[in-house]
Amino acid sequence: MTPENGSMQNPNALDPWRWRWLWLVVGVFVLDQGTKWIVVSQMVYGERIQLLPFFAWVRWHNTGAAFSFLADAGGWQRWFFVAIGLGFSAYILRELSRLTLSERWMGLVYGLILGGALGNLYGRLMNGYVVDFVLVHYQQHIFPAFNVADSALFCGVVFWLVLMIREARGNPEDHPT
Repeated sequence: MTPENGSMQNPNALDPWRWRWLWLVVGVFVLDQGTKWIVVSQMVYGERIQLLPFFAWVRWHNTGAAFSFLADAGGWQRWFFVAIGLGFSAYILRELSRLTLSERWMGLVYGLILGGALGNLYGRLMNGYVVDFVLVHYQQHIFPAFNVADSALFCGVVFWLVLMIREARGNPEDHPT
């Protein structure tokens, strides 16, 4: 808190290095929307194109969340997931604005997660569902189909875990003397 106005302010919130990660957000979003557009324009709903014994392109619509959670909930889940997506996106932007230079790699995490969240949020807002098109399987064992946004979210979380593990181990590179 500053004594003059009684509020918390980050005087470095406008430092340009912090906001360069927004280009990653835009890139993930554009790649996600572009791939979904290709799938929707070239495939009919439910179509499956087997490319390798364990890999196929599909066009599936997911009205739920990860692993089709709440997909058959009757429609209310659309607005529930939209509200969560908007709130989470606002939180990520706030955290991005608060990063210090020593936390700069969290910008990569936030960029991947925000780009993925916005990609799926857009589909929910416009269509009421998310287009999934990557299907990995082994014989009858099928992993839930996913898309570029889901992949970015997953990679962001994995990178976040890596950073947390490095911090917990006290990596000497993270704490210069």
